[in-house]
Amino acid sequence: MKTPKFPVLSPSFSLTNRVMLFVAMSTTISLLIIGISIKSAVSHHFKQQDAEELEVITKAVIKSFTQIESKESSQAKLDNAITGHHGVYFQIWNENKDLLYGPEALRSREQVFATNAKETIQIAHLEQWEKDGHVYRGITTSFSDKGKQYRVAAAIDMGFHVHFLDGFSYTLWIVMALAGVLTLLAGWLGVHQGLAPLRTLGDAMQKVNPDKLDVYMNTDDVPEELVGLVKSFNLMTSRLKESFEKLTNFSSDIAHELRTPLANIITQTQVGLGKHRDLEEYKELLYSNLEEMERLAKMINEMLWIAKSDNGLITIEKSQINLHQEVSTIKDFFEALLEENEITLSFQMDAPSLEFDRAMLQRTLSNLISNAIRYTEPGNTIAIKSWETLESIYIAVENPGSDIPAEYLPKLFDRFYRIDPSRQKGTEGTGLGLSIVRAIVVAHGGSINATSGDGLTSFVMNFPKPYIEKRG
Repeated sequence: MKTPKFPVLSPSFSLTNRVMLFVAMSTTISLLIIGISIKSAVSHHFKQQDAEELEVITKAVIKSFTQIESKESSQAKLDNAITGHHGVYFQIWNENKDLLYGPEALRSREQVFATNAKETIQIAHLEQWEKDGHVYRGITTSFSDKGKQYRVAAAIDMGFHVHFLDGFSYTLWIVMALAGVLTLLAGWLGVHQGLAPLRTLGDAMQKVNPDKLDVYMNTDDVPEELVGLVKSFNLMTSRLKESFEKLTNFSSDIAHELRTPLANIITQTQVGLGKHRDLEEYKELLYSNLEEMERLAKMINEMLWIAKSDNGLITIEKSQINLHQEVSTIKDFFEALLEENEITLSFQMDAPSLEFDRAMLQRTLSNLISNAIRYTEPGNTIAIKSWETLESIYIAVENPGSDIPAEYLPKLFDRFYRIDPSRQKGTEGTGLGLSIVRAIVVAHGGSINATSGDGLTSFVMNFPKPYIEKRG
């Protein structure tokens, strides 16, 4: 199913322009609604006033007409009915559609009798028309007098209203336009000031380079809304600095670790070529060089494995492994080395099984046992234990030896890290064993920690059960 694509603004359209476009659109729409509402309210007010005045006029005309005894002398009395009202006109028509009173130019017979006359005056009943350059608003009502039907057409000249509304509309839209301009200016200033912390953050980001990674911002100097962003930026720079330092140290360590065996190979070769030697001496030289090259090959292979692990390129083939049987096999593999160093290996597997990649488990335990043998004095015992709780399965490798200071324990799993380089003399370690152990454990959803005290050093692996069941 394709994800629907919605129209978006061009990425080159700045955030300020986006916000200002939104402010301009919302301000324009709001001012239009306000202006139209005000104008409509004023027009409705005038219409309501006209309806009330027309009602008063119509009632006064009907009352005066019904009180007149002589219709011939009624014009003056009817005119008195609208005294005090300016711009007001009326007509009276009989049921034969004859005009009895009023100016003929106000409304024609067809207009007066085109619709049913209203008995009540309401705003909805008002009509508006234009004649001879004048705009009128009026209404036609009906009444009866002495058994005869009559119609009254009353109207108000809207010239004043129209003139006022035109001037009012012009002034209103001028005010709205000025208000819009002031609102946009205030909006731009607000956006400009509001985005100042972002510009500061952008300037700080531009300062980040390989030579300057300690760029941080104070969360007290930014608005509350940007505190999370600044914390993320500070965390990012901290991680970059840490990663860059690790990479720099790693590069230095690689150079240092590769330099020693290469120097040995070069020196031995130069010495061997310094004078003529017999066949046995050349063989011994080749065997020595082969040993150094095998160490180099092992180091390079382990570095490649760690690089693949860091990029998620290692394939894990899990199966249910019997821990007791697996540790027994590994013990048999180390039997000769253990006897040579006069060290014993004991194990107690209270956790019967674990879902793991068999080859990786063998590599993990082999690295830990090899590391333990390297630092265990003759006559001592290395112990492998496993146990389980409701939440996790644990595997530990313990060996007696000198205590490791607590501040060094978290760094034991770093590549090429050594507390005391002199302790590595005479060993075949590459300094990558514990890094590989941690990579394997993490790839299987677990964690590993080192503890050291009272003459005992332990490496404890923890595999949460919910993760294991989910992976299965």
